[in-house]
Amino acid sequence: MTSNGLAPDALGPTITIGEILVEIMATDRGTGFLEPITLIGPYPSGAPAIFIDQCARIGGAAGIIACVGDDDFGRVNVARLRADGADVSAISISAEFPTGSAFVRYRTDGTRDFVFNIARSAAAQIDLSAAARALIARSGHLHVMGTALAISGTIEIIEHAIAAIKARGGSISFDPNVRKELLGQSETRARFASLVDIADLILPSGDELFVAAGVTGESEAVRALFARNASEVALKRGAKGSTVFTRDGRRIDCPAFAVEEIDPTGAGDCFGGAYVACRRLGMPIEQALTYANAAGARNVTAKGPMEGAGTRAELDAFIAMTPGRSR
Repeated sequence: MTSNGLAPDALGPTITIGEILVEIMATDRGTGFLEPITLIGPYPSGAPAIFIDQCARIGGAAGIIACVGDDDFGRVNVARLRADGADVSAISISAEFPTGSAFVRYRTDGTRDFVFNIARSAAAQIDLSAAARALIARSGHLHVMGTALAISGTIEIIEHAIAAIKARGGSISFDPNVRKELLGQSETRARFASLVDIADLILPSGDELFVAAGVTGESEAVRALFARNASEVALKRGAKGSTVFTRDGRRIDCPAFAVEEIDPTGAGDCFGGAYVACRRLGMPIEQALTYANAAGARNVTAKGPMEGAGTRAELDAFIAMTPGRSR
């Protein structure tokens, strides 16, 4: 294990489990989809896919377990992930269900309206296939997105992956991005808590810190997470940057980069993909956090959920050219 409690990249790839979607976006702002409007896309999407794409692009070994339809929406996703260096061997193809989709329109105040098809798409047909078992068997780290808890087929795979990866000295990270409605269900709430209990690294955004810890107050929440299993907590603060807290009492703050936001979708996922990959590659917190902030910031400057995901060279150039945002 590395000094931060994450297994080194040499042990095997970082993997994630969950939905792959296409995103189709309205070109003009407004409310909903109640009249004919101009749309652009399809863009490769899905929180786990965005995370693993950024992880691979920055140089970490990476793979995903998911399901897409036998259609162009599925093919555009698989082609993107493969081209960016992710292991796509455990992406299954459904002949019966279409690839998941999300139609998105921004309102004038910056909030968004969505029309999703996940539950009745290929994204919900994920299973513990032979290819998924093989990928898990050679992996060194599992990253769990909270969104995966909404898909029933992922639970068995996550539990199998945790046991197998922990048994070979691997590590776990958890992004507690779960809809509040799901946490109202006792079974989902119990699974959520078990992931918090076992994660070596937790990557919440804003108030997700308090949801994960079960207490309010930033210091109190961080202490509560360290009283469980976490070695690090990487808190995403959006335009206010990010902070990493460590079990030994360190606090590392990193300011955000000053950019013009085009599309915020996927910023937190890119942050996570870069941070996990960099830490597993042996980078110190300060360097990994700078790359993670840069990955999130660069991604919001492009339209499309993973269109701004950067290689290490691209992020180096972005960091050199982009001023920091004052706190």
